[in-house]
Order: sequence, then structure tokens, then C-alpha cells
Amino acid sequence: MLLESVGEDMKTLRIVTKAYAGRDGELTSVLQYVFQSVVLGQRGERELALLLQRIAADEMRHLQIVGSLITRLGAPPIYSACPPYPVGYYSASCVNYAKETDEMLSADVAAEENSIKTYAAMLEEMANPAAAEVVLSIMKEEQEHLRLLRRHHKGATSRA
Repeated sequence: MLLESVGEDMKTLRIVTKAYAGRDGELTSVLQYVFQSVVLGQRGERELALLLQRIAADEMRHLQIVGSLITRLGAPPIYSACPPYPVGYYSASCVNYAKETDEMLSADVAAEENSIKTYAAMLEEMANPAAAEVVLSIMKEEQEHLRLLRRHHKGATSRA
């Protein structure tokens, strides 16, 4: 990653902040996948629980990367929809708390699709090549998450 070559850039900062702790950002993804993994694990759906746990770990790494990017761009990585301003603090009410497997997977597929669209839109706006490389690497991992979730979602709906 080219984080080391990213310097202060307020325009790029405004573009990437929504991916951090916004309603549909990486923090929501981490919390949602952890919640689902725990619920599914308790129900004995071990394979899916482990997959979601692995995706949660990826999303946590994305959160750390975007937080580092925000810092390099010139703001503290506070859990707000609009760093560096201490307003609109993150709320766990952003997490989808569905308890049925099919509803969980539907929410996850929709969230990953939205995340990919958001990152693609960021790339279109961005004039900072180093930051764009960071965003592109995260977007590629989100595409892999979507592929895995769709595969499991089809399996969940075909069993019904």
C-alpha cells in the first residue's frame, strides 16, 4: 500500500470519510459481521459463522487502513460521519440486527454491493493516485466478500 506516500489533502479526505464510520462504512461492517458470526455460531451454523468472522477481520483491517488514510490526509480518525469534525458520532444503530440467516445474508450482500459502488464512486472523484491505490485494494477485497456471500446466500435460499 502507498499509505506512506499520502500527504495532507482535504479534498480526498472529504471523499474517503464516508467509508470509515459513516452509516454504511467499515465500522458498521465490522460490527454487523461480528454480531452475525456470534448469532450463527450459537445456532450451530459453524461454517457460515467462521466465514463471517473472517470477513469481519478483513473489514477490521479495512477500518484500520481507512483510519490511517484519514490521518495521513490530515484529520484524526474519530468515529464520526465527517472527520475531522466531532459531530455525527457513530451509532451502533447502523448495524442490521436481523437474526434469520437468509435475512442476514441478504443484508450482507446488499451492504457489500453498496460498499463496492461507494468505493467506485470515490475512485471517480479522486485525484490522489496514492489514496486511490489504497481505495482500489479495499474495493477488490469487498468484491471477493460479495462473491463468497452470494455463494452462501444461494445455498441458504435453495435449502428453504
